[in-house]
Amino acid sequence: MSGLHAYLAQKAEALAGFTARVLAPGYAPPRITATVTAEGRSGVRRIRIRDFQILSDSPPDFAGYDLGPSSPEIQLGVLGSCLTHSFLIQAARLGVPIDSLEVEVTGRIDARGGKPGHADIPVYPHAIAYSVHIASAAPVFELENLHQAVERTCPILNLLRAPQAIEGRLVPIQTGAYVEVAA
Repeated sequence: MSGLHAYLAQKAEALAGFTARVLAPGYAPPRITATVTAEGRSGVRRIRIRDFQILSDSPPDFAGYDLGPSSPEIQLGVLGSCLTHSFLIQAARLGVPIDSLEVEVTGRIDARGGKPGHADIPVYPHAIAYSVHIASAAPVFELENLHQAVERTCPILNLLRAPQAIEGRLVPIQTGAYVEVAA
């Protein structure tokens, strides 16, 4: 069974070229952008990143149509995707053979967060945990070294563990006259 072996060999070659490019003089890190619009009548959020789109929605009990995962669910998926990719990168870098890899991320989001009488409950996803299911012929100590390398280098894992300040600004766009909608 070859599993991910051929891919990891390809990944190792690509990483060598990528590393040479980013360490070369004159390298400028790219700006990454995500644009999100709220769609009329449904409120579904369309996330656009490069040439890709992801739909985000809420369950019906939160006035959604369940057309896609919620933002907190996507955040857990983003963490899982980044962890998975970081395992592949580090396995290729360290020469650790992998037959299969699955990362499961769990967390809690409590709708009482931020409501009166529930100041102790966070408004954000919390109790986040992940488990990695990895099939490999490598000895356990190599897999532990792989895990430590991932913990050091996974961008989203480290962002969530040591968040940074986020600057926000409002850009009003005046349209027609304001009309109050009856509740």
